Amino acid sequence: MSHSPASLVDLSGSWQFTLGDAPDDTHRIQLPGSLQAAGFGDEVTAETPWMLRMAPWPSGERYAPYRQPGNIKMPFWLQPEKYYAGAAWYRREMEIPGTWGGKRITLFLERPHIETRVWLDDREIGSNNSLSTPHVYELGVGLAPGRHRLAIRVDNRLAVDVGTNAHSVTDHTQTNWNGIIGRIELRAGAPVWIEEAQVFPDIARKSARLKIAIGNATGKPGHGTLRAGTQSVEAAWTEKGGAVEMEVPLAGDAALWDEFSPVLHRLDVRLGEDTKTVAFGLREAGTRGTQITVNGRPIFLRGTLECCVFPRTGHPPMDVAEWKRILGIIRDYGFNHVRFHSWCPPEAAFEAADELGLYLQIECSSWANHSTELGKGLPVDAWLYEEGHRIVRAYGNHPSFLLMAYGNEPGEDRAKFTEYLAHWVAYWKRQDTRRLHTTAAGWPAIPENDYHNIPDPRIQAWGEGLASRINALPPATTADYSGFVDVAKFPETLLLMREKNSWNCAALDTPRPIVSHEIGQWCAYPDFSEIPKYTGLLKAKNFEIFQETLEAAHLGGQARDFLMASGRLQVLCYKEEIESSLRTNGFGGFQVLQANDFPGQGAALVGWLNAFWESKGYVTPEEFRRFNDSTVLLARLAQRTFSGRDTLRAELEIAHFGAGPLEEAHAYWRLADAEGRVHATGELPTRTIPTGGVTALGRIEIPLAGLPAPGGFRLVAGLAGTTCENDWDVWGYPPAKTAETVQTSGGVLVARDWNELLAQARPGRKILFNPPPEQVKGGVALGFSSIFWNTALTKNQPPHTLGILCDPGHPLFAHFPTEFHSNWQWWELVHGGAAMVLDGLPPDLRPLVQVIDDWFTNRRLGLVFEARFNGCDLLVCASDITSALAGRHAARQFRHSLFEYMAGAAFRPQHPINQAVLERIVG
Repeated sequence: MSHSPASLVDLSGSWQFTLGDAPDDTHRIQLPGSLQAAGFGDEVTAETPWMLRMAPWPSGERYAPYRQPGNIKMPFWLQPEKYYAGAAWYRREMEIPGTWGGKRITLFLERPHIETRVWLDDREIGSNNSLSTPHVYELGVGLAPGRHRLAIRVDNRLAVDVGTNAHSVTDHTQTNWNGIIGRIELRAGAPVWIEEAQVFPDIARKSARLKIAIGNATGKPGHGTLRAGTQSVEAAWTEKGGAVEMEVPLAGDAALWDEFSPVLHRLDVRLGEDTKTVAFGLREAGTRGTQITVNGRPIFLRGTLECCVFPRTGHPPMDVAEWKRILGIIRDYGFNHVRFHSWCPPEAAFEAADELGLYLQIECSSWANHSTELGKGLPVDAWLYEEGHRIVRAYGNHPSFLLMAYGNEPGEDRAKFTEYLAHWVAYWKRQDTRRLHTTAAGWPAIPENDYHNIPDPRIQAWGEGLASRINALPPATTADYSGFVDVAKFPETLLLMREKNSWNCAALDTPRPIVSHEIGQWCAYPDFSEIPKYTGLLKAKNFEIFQETLEAAHLGGQARDFLMASGRLQVLCYKEEIESSLRTNGFGGFQVLQANDFPGQGAALVGWLNAFWESKGYVTPEEFRRFNDSTVLLARLAQRTFSGRDTLRAELEIAHFGAGPLEEAHAYWRLADAEGRVHATGELPTRTIPTGGVTALGRIEIPLAGLPAPGGFRLVAGLAGTTCENDWDVWGYPPAKTAETVQTSGGVLVARDWNELLAQARPGRKILFNPPPEQVKGGVALGFSSIFWNTALTKNQPPHTLGILCDPGHPLFAHFPTEFHSNWQWWELVHGGAAMVLDGLPPDLRPLVQVIDDWFTNRRLGLVFEARFNGCDLLVCASDITSALAGRHAARQFRHSLFEYMAGAAFRPQHPINQAVLERIVG
């Protein structure tokens, strides 16, 4: 509702401010803002009582120096300059204009945190504890003109425990700030007014049904004419108010709202002196089988999370421009959906999403786990219904508000929270048909849900470690999740789900739309160039720790290389994660965790964007949209590595969820090498591609005989006349030789265990030491994927590594084409291998194939290194380059490249290593 300047007094500016209830401790503060960002509060210490359930440091002495006064640095989340939890008083005098006589006057407080209480001239007005919506106070009708005293008490302790890890309150992300960060206004209006006008669009009738609540501060019943658009109805109200429903026809050509055409309509609703302008979209949400529909058309949700990460302020922005920047970046990377994890954003975010055409999942500011539970009769049970109503009243007309859940991952009593949430979903499905409803992000999946937002399916589950598909199975692009959408396959899938996660699907009956929950969680190494960017309330003291320990390990100069190499692996993992979902015809969508870094819960560096939504430099929006967009080419490849005798076979498909079908679509493909030279090309028949699913385009076969080998190639598929193109890396190697599994060359000796090495190590010899992984010491869990979430919160879940780093120009790789980072051909060399801890070696020794360690430990790790040992030239390789080489093309070729390097003049190790040091590494 817009207000004329004559009916509004802006109260932003300087306020008198008191911490706690001590009237003698008075300061001045600027509002809107938070007291912590203004420099008030307590110094952070080792005893600071954070709003979360986690210690800020791991146990042990490693972090003891960072717990000392004057050197407080926490590794597990960003560190605020100041901390404060408690009451704060904000006071000022204000002027009531003389023209406001007889008006209803309200106080509007946008986004206080958390509970507010208001006094006017020493008269207590009331309280409010919404985390999601403005706090509005009735100051009365006919308030005397002139000066009045206003006092607002803001208490950021939990009046209702919504869960101390909820992103609406936790220090993990936005911080537990105290203040008012949005508009602060006095408003004058008619004593009989339009309290709310909820719009329920009807796309078939091209009309809008309005549910209007009338407020009445006169204390007397009345009646009048209510007008909206071209329609009017007679309305009556009691001394407490009233309710009216009316239908307003729209123009026959009124445009629908969706991600491709985010058209908004506006209606002026008038009652006497009061006018309320409502904006809405002509949009209808629904389901069809296992798919979500918008305006009757199946969509595919490509989502990321927003966890209230705003390091400069410690709280969310309140202006549309900043939200358009953030949501615009999300759109640039191909996403059409954002889940707000256990919090609800302010009005500005909804307005920006409406304009940009993004679908939002809104949650009622709760994560009822760890510190509270659902269904136990605790205050949170009733509060969630109240907060749900406040959210729908405030933001319900926004077409971007497509999905609604109570919050995140409830626990621990499954029976209780399932019963509570079954009633929750049923209630909201009756109350508000404009959007789809589900229990929670995570679980439980129950029949009442419109859609399920569950952790299955995904490429790697929490706790799965090295047994996950990406780490346990050879690379391919054939996996999909048809078992979750195919009625014939569903019973078997359901049985497996129940065995693995009974909390997830105990009441799941038939397939319905699934939006997979928090997939991805692939980490990259910290970007230490971010540290100077933390110029506001929050500081990256955790990054300072990680940088200091890296430098202490004599690896400081490699930080940028670690970031770029681990980042390329991270993108590769997300690509397969996303394409697996896109390959599933009839699937609902996914929510990755997440596009930007999550700085809390142990520091989860899961984003290709940093905490400020800025690129880290290793993937562009254009590259990411090749596999994450409304139209994506797909290729099903049973393998990534090939012998020269093989034929590359692929099934080409297209996942198309555009605004309409693609008429006369003409698909092409090509196989090109690393220099861009095309070695094979072809076209597929022209056809019409329907929207809303996955369409098979055809099969291709490429004989690899005659192609340069060894070589890295890229299979590219695209649509002619468009920018729609995607690609997949593959490798071709020379055919295996009969005796290649055992032969050596160039006088190189091979030792397979410690005793054999000691027996062979003589001056002048060249020895390849290839120990079995069980002889490699250090306990590093080596996997192909990068780290999942982080090792700190997952209790050291493997893998503990972030891929490999190497120099492709080194002669070791003369016969093994590679980039500087992990790619799929390295899977054969990592799987079944081991990471060697090389901290005891000379500081300037760098492994030929370096393994990037977890940033919490920052060890110098290697898969391959060379040294002088007992007078011989030694190369140690902890990959499996011995077993089943005939079918392991990359491992066979890497072994060959090792021997060629060791047999040549370039193999001249420089760094000596003694037996005691080597035995600490492997032996």
